Amino acid sequence: MALIRRESVTPDDAGCQGLMMSRLAPLGFTGEHMRFGDTDNLWARRGSEGPVLAFAGHTDVVPPGPEKNWAHRPFDPVIKDGYLHGRGAADMKGSLAAFITACERFVSAHPDHRGSIALLITSDEEGSAQNGTVKVIEALEARSEKFDWCLIGEPSSTREVGDVIKNGRRGSLHGYLTVHGVQGHVAYPHLAQNAVHAVAPALHTLANEFWDNGNDFFPPTTFQITKVESGTGSNIIPGECLVHFNFRYCTENTAESLEERVVAILDRHNLEYDLQWHLSGRPFLTDKGALVSASQSAIRTVTGRETELSTSGGTSDGRFIAPTGAQVVELGPINATIHKANECVKADDLDILTRIYEQILVELLA
Repeated sequence: MALIRRESVTPDDAGCQGLMMSRLAPLGFTGEHMRFGDTDNLWARRGSEGPVLAFAGHTDVVPPGPEKNWAHRPFDPVIKDGYLHGRGAADMKGSLAAFITACERFVSAHPDHRGSIALLITSDEEGSAQNGTVKVIEALEARSEKFDWCLIGEPSSTREVGDVIKNGRRGSLHGYLTVHGVQGHVAYPHLAQNAVHAVAPALHTLANEFWDNGNDFFPPTTFQITKVESGTGSNIIPGECLVHFNFRYCTENTAESLEERVVAILDRHNLEYDLQWHLSGRPFLTDKGALVSASQSAIRTVTGRETELSTSGGTSDGRFIAPTGAQVVELGPINATIHKANECVKADDLDILTRIYEQILVELLA
């Protein structure tokens, strides 16, 4: 609850990482504060040998929106009818608290555990993601400090805690297209070239293009137009049209192959255009290995249920971690209320999550 009281709207950590470190230091963790730009990051580690299990997460939250839409003040945590209410309860301060409690229980029972336990905590996951996990990974890689397994506490569950874990994510590729025409008066179309009319057939082709079938681990690649902007007045033929679009793509394609196919379609429609790209993250997958096995086993031990492996949903900071060679999974609470007014999580679910995290530590490091 103390974490929720901190108004850590991205990228402001608001002292959350210091609060976490105050609980980790007595366990023998050494904390390293890494600040890049406007972002606070924490790298905390107990032990100097491998293998290394890292818990990863973020203290920043999305803005709560109008307070009138909340039954309780968003940064005043309240437990009512068995639910903990507050911004960040599910995404993802509940998981951060479970990290800490699991570590406390495990270290108490296994003070001489093998390998190392680490935490990689950022305050830039909900924002631009430019000065957070990606920068910490770069710093760790530069000094050859690696970890073997990474458990991210993103809210992965759908109906019951542990029913779904994310063992990968699709890639995300953004396109920013500007199509050029000739502005003119609507009464004299022969003296103008309507940029909207020019791009419309190409957008129709892109929206109906078959990109791939997906595979056993990923759904098919999707293309979505996210913004169309044009025009300056009711009597003016627009001479320019701005279009933003996004691919969520699987491992059957690459960012480069998608870019090439888009350019080919635009050129086929004889457009005059400018096009910029932004790659938010490439797809990654941990289809098997010790971390997936330990996570499934821990969920089974604690809850008695089997878990589904999934790569659905948006991006996560796992896209920065997986390229290091670490096995990565995401396991957290139910995601039904994340980013909404009245965000909440069942209080008992956080205890279950703590026990699952503790059992994963037992499986891998005891």
